Amino acid sequence: MRTRTLSLGLALSAAVLVGASNVSAQDAGAGRFGTWINQGNPDNIMIYEPYGNGGMKITVGSWNYTTMFDGEFVEVSGLENSETAVEVIDEFSTRIINKRNGRVTQIIINTLSAAGSTINNEYIRMDSDGKITSVGHVVYEKSAN
Repeated sequence: MRTRTLSLGLALSAAVLVGASNVSAQDAGAGRFGTWINQGNPDNIMIYEPYGNGGMKITVGSWNYTTMFDGEFVEVSGLENSETAVEVIDEFSTRIINKRNGRVTQIIINTLSAAGSTINNEYIRMDSDGKITSVGHVVYEKSAN
């Protein structure tokens, strides 16, 4: 079990460290625009909207932020002392880095399905030393609305 946990941790760490590709921000956002409902918790809804020239506004409940997919940290409105940065990995995936009180606490690998009907989020949570403390998985389905 320890080997499996270590292997999973190393694999996820490698995925987090992979550099962003040359896919444009417009490509990254276009397929994501719309309303996404968490399969396991239908009250958890993400709304992705176009923002600026090639960016995206993300709203989840009472908080939101905007991104230009450039890896720059921006303030999260509605979450005190929070910042988020988003960068493109490839045509289907983005890396979302969340900071709380100036410290990275979570990295999310957000992957849009080829059909554009689901988003898979891999949540990698870290302690104050940057050690991975947990990994979670959530699937969001695109709403017909």
